[in-house]
Amino acid sequence: MSSRIRVVVAKPGLDGHDRGAKVVARALRDAGMEVIYTGLHQTPEQIVETAIQEDADAVGLSVLSGAHMTLFKRVVELLAERDATDIVVFGGGIIPEADIPELERLGVAKIFTPGATTGSIVGWVRENVAQPVG
Repeated sequence: MSSRIRVVVAKPGLDGHDRGAKVVARALRDAGMEVIYTGLHQTPEQIVETAIQEDADAVGLSVLSGAHMTLFKRVVELLAERDATDIVVFGGGIIPEADIPELERLGVAKIFTPGATTGSIVGWVRENVAQPVG
């Protein structure tokens, strides 16, 4: 049994730009975390199913399409429906500062906006995602 933090990195919706998600996935992996990258065009249902099947500790969402309010909200709702609220949801992308408080109210733990460093993302995950026991 692994004791490393397991993170699902996902690109929900129709956005086809995944360079940032891949950079974050690699940084998390290089920092010693187990990373499952879902690929492009994932539905919230697919993301949540993957997170549960992979026994993830966190889900990192990347949204550049402007649909962040709908997509983040749906992922959080589905995790709650599956009794998986222990999975930390964080994300980033092109997200207006004005939307961040509402996303946090919905249950998104952290939003990284353009310019966030991979070091700051790795550090935040280490500090805010429970280290598994075992």
